[in-house]
Amino acid sequence: MEGFKRKTPEEILHSISKLHRGTLKIYIGPVSGSGKTYHMLREGNTLRQQGIDVVICAVSTLQRPETVEQLGDLERVPSIHWSKNGTEMKDLNLDALLERNPEVVLVDGLAHVNRPDARFPSRLEDIKFLLSHDISVITTVNVYELEGYTELAHKLTGIEVEHTVPVDTLELADEVRLIDVTPETILSRLAEGHLKVNKDTSVFKRGNLGVLRELALRLVAEDVNESLKEHREEMGLAGPSGATERILVSTQYHWNGSIYVRRGQQIAKRLNGDLMVVTFRNFKKPLSKEATTFRRSMLKLVEKVGGEFEELPFRNRRWMPKTIVHYATRHQVTRIVMGHTKHTRWQEFWQGSIVNELLKVTKNIDVFLVADRAAHEGERILPAKIVSAEEQHKYRRLSEQEVAEKIGKIKRGKFKVYIGAAPGVGKTYMMLREGNDHLKKGIDVQIGLLETHNRKETIAQIGSLQVIPRQNIRYQGVSLEEMDTEAIIRSCPEVVLIDELAHTNVPGSKNKKRYEDVLEILGAGISVITTVNVQHLESLNDAVEQITGIRVRETVPDNILQMADEVQLIDVAPEALQQRMREGKIYAMAKVDQALSNFFKTGNLIALRELALREIADDVDERLESWERKSSLRGPWRRKEVIFVCVNSTQHAERLIRRGFRTAYRLKAAWYVNYVNIGGTISDELKQRLEAMERLTVRLGGKFIVHEGHNPKEIANILSMKAREVEATQLIIGQSKLSFWEELRKGSVVKKLIRLSRHMDVLIIADFDPNIVL
Repeated sequence: MEGFKRKTPEEILHSISKLHRGTLKIYIGPVSGSGKTYHMLREGNTLRQQGIDVVICAVSTLQRPETVEQLGDLERVPSIHWSKNGTEMKDLNLDALLERNPEVVLVDGLAHVNRPDARFPSRLEDIKFLLSHDISVITTVNVYELEGYTELAHKLTGIEVEHTVPVDTLELADEVRLIDVTPETILSRLAEGHLKVNKDTSVFKRGNLGVLRELALRLVAEDVNESLKEHREEMGLAGPSGATERILVSTQYHWNGSIYVRRGQQIAKRLNGDLMVVTFRNFKKPLSKEATTFRRSMLKLVEKVGGEFEELPFRNRRWMPKTIVHYATRHQVTRIVMGHTKHTRWQEFWQGSIVNELLKVTKNIDVFLVADRAAHEGERILPAKIVSAEEQHKYRRLSEQEVAEKIGKIKRGKFKVYIGAAPGVGKTYMMLREGNDHLKKGIDVQIGLLETHNRKETIAQIGSLQVIPRQNIRYQGVSLEEMDTEAIIRSCPEVVLIDELAHTNVPGSKNKKRYEDVLEILGAGISVITTVNVQHLESLNDAVEQITGIRVRETVPDNILQMADEVQLIDVAPEALQQRMREGKIYAMAKVDQALSNFFKTGNLIALRELALREIADDVDERLESWERKSSLRGPWRRKEVIFVCVNSTQHAERLIRRGFRTAYRLKAAWYVNYVNIGGTISDELKQRLEAMERLTVRLGGKFIVHEGHNPKEIANILSMKAREVEATQLIIGQSKLSFWEELRKGSVVKKLIRLSRHMDVLIIADFDPNIVL
């Protein structure tokens, strides 16, 4: 359901003008050879089959077989050929195109510069001209050809770019679609001679390809984020969307102000979030000379790190928490960063604590308390290049277990995952297409499990691929079909295609989850190509529920994605996905209206798309860091991190465990989940809860520990002591739900733990409540 907001006269005029303008779609990729032209031509053929008048002009296939195949019967309007430094160039023939007057023109190379005597200096101007004549255009561009990204790409990879387009060109587009491709795929195409480029070109190095891929993912994520903001404003929605982070640093004109800003910047970069900085100022009094100096340096620092700065009026100390929360709510902040209080318990009691008051009024916003340990431990920031474990132990003899693990990795099949933001984006289609490509090269590829959902395009892609029959399992008197893992291993193909990685197997199957079947198949030396949606990643379970209001029950541990040799995103714009839904290409027509009103709502799809883009960008960055890359897009981190998660037995515990994992994964840190049992005996119900929490922790790669205590008032002391024992650097706890009187009678574990943990960073996680109107 769309918003009820009445359009302004300007919006009405803009809408009318768009009716007489063609639409613009841009395919963006990390590098030449990523498949932009292939997908553009494929879409052109699809439109032509639907009866839309499509032509091509100035399209370069570079004689790539799969791209040439996609030309099909598309009509070509001859381009204008000219030579530049011995290289043949192609300009759009605008007069011929206007005379032909098609509905859609497919054209390559958005950043192309025209011949000196052309009507317009660039292809971008040509395209604007065609759009103004109600001719729609689909075109292509590489991420490094966008101004603003050109300099960054050159700095990180050394790539030289001759022609660019303004970065705001993407804002002209009605749709932007990323063509994601892994470095392995590009290098394979290069080795097979499908890319007509100089093999010594610095761009086509594995690390550089990864950097450009990450730039493309983050660029499109930012573009999607702007769309999400506009949609939420139109719908009158407030508060965090759940797809991205916004970090607010509350600081002061003091020597430690820069510490908080830099820590906030680290967090914002690591979480792919925006950074905002606020400080309180009494505008009725002039700043002291010292404060003026600190203010000047802070403004420079915030500008340098790309944040936004604002001074808030200071009324009195007790108003500060409410002012910060009000500001954070208006700006959709997800995390407030500030320093620990230096007050004693009695000072807190008599004068009040800003931190404690903040926690009382904060809803749906996390609070991060920064510990200043620089005086004791020295500088906390290291360059991104870290000596690997292999380098550290180069001359050490391997243990038998380490030898066995290395042999297992050598024997293991290759593992590739296609991931998307939602059902219907085309993951299965691409998996089958890749399977057929391997088959043509003489590789033995078979289908282990396929769910076509009766989609004609998907069924057509099966081609010559052999399907391994499923096994029948009797459950509650009903015969059900499931993937036959043992039959796949007996058949022993080189590659097996397996759909829907997050699927839960029928009770009675050898393994509970399909991903466990996949691990068994990989262990048998068989390579696997599979599909999954981003909402099925375990650590994103809470974020997905916040976005969609739906708790996804079928999940896979994040380390399954991490162990994949390749992870490739299939990106589709929400409007295109909804159109596929309306055409019955995703679900049966009877389910279309219900899907569009629930999971497939525009806001959900935009947010899930952004979540997927950022998640894969993070995955790319992690892989680049593991190759010991010199430059990190997400910035450096500290020497050593140990994450200490404190949980109770409520349902909020799972949320804390997932956040603990995501924090630890981003920081490459060890992490522990800790529960304090009071009274010795554990009821059957509590035992089941603890076992469930331990299973989740172990699935995500952490360690779950139960500590014993005799009195509830000991809990904070026990947790603080255990955190010191493991040399924890960051404590993660949940927000207290006790009332004022309950706190007075029982005491607050959270407040006491914060007081005992001022030597470390403390993250207080808010329990998201969708019913709170911000």
